[in-house]
Amino acid sequence: MRSKNAGMLAEIELKSCIVIVLSSVFLAFGLYHVHSLAGVTEGGVLGLNLLLEHWFRISPAITNFLASVVCYFLGWRLLGRTFIIYSVVAASSFSVAYRIFEQFEPLWPQLYHMPLLAAVIGAVFVGVGTGVCVRVGGAVCGDDALAMSISHGAHIKIEWAYLISDLTVLALSATYIPLNRLIYSLLTVVLSGQIVGLVQRVRFKKISKMRKSKGGN
Repeated sequence: MRSKNAGMLAEIELKSCIVIVLSSVFLAFGLYHVHSLAGVTEGGVLGLNLLLEHWFRISPAITNFLASVVCYFLGWRLLGRTFIIYSVVAASSFSVAYRIFEQFEPLWPQLYHMPLLAAVIGAVFVGVGTGVCVRVGGAVCGDDALAMSISHGAHIKIEWAYLISDLTVLALSATYIPLNRLIYSLLTVVLSGQIVGLVQRVRFKKISKMRKSKGGN
């Protein structure tokens, strides 16, 4: 039993945990200061929570918990134990950071009247914050766990996995959200998904190895 625990802990890197914490804080900053003010909805689990609350009066406190449990369980089955540990670090960091940001006034309240700009800026925060966390191997929320599972199981790029889940929820959200707001929501989920995919394709390790080999020659 001890050998199993020791082996699992050996797979967890301190540097990776630090990167996950920083990316989760970055994501929380963007969601609080941009998305929460812009009135732009999300796809995935978050958008599904809002949809169920509107039509069935089920609290997001219930639906988000159940959906996240299912998504994380699926991620654990497909991606392993390390994924769960990194995801706990990511989700905890995000929650603590968001709670801290809530104690202060939003930096850019004028973004509510500039939904296009908010959609683009918000996509950068979501794409980079989520992308770096996923790159390390963790998931901030159920959306990320679901996308990672779809990408792994269906062998497709992760940006397309995000797009599939987001578009499904946004299409259903059209039953109660004005079209103009949905357009901005579509823009931000498409951009953020592509940024996540871009972050996954950046080859930091290979670049560093090439530089070392050149130096050795």
